[in-house]
Amino acid sequence: MIGQILIALIALLHVYILVLEMFLWDKPYGLKAFGNTPEKAQLTKVMAQNQGLYNGFLAAGLFWALCAPVIYALPLANFFLGCVLTVSYTHLTLPTN
Repeated sequence: MIGQILIALIALLHVYILVLEMFLWDKPYGLKAFGNTPEKAQLTKVMAQNQGLYNGFLAAGLFWALCAPVIYALPLANFFLGCVLTVSYTHLTLPTN
């Protein structure tokens, strides 16, 4: 039960990131959230929308794991949480130029 709650929270976090990257990237809230200037946001908008789409796929996969029959739930959750961990590690180890 606690595991399912944590998976749901991680999925909701990725939905939030999807909204930020796909729809609010060049809006005041998105600019503030990512520390961007309007010029930089305009140049990187398509890239951000692509990243947002990936976050949406991660969220969908995690929600799928929550709704899947018991036999598939654990493998699905493990796969999509593994993807989240891989992306998180990559993000944390990249230079921040």
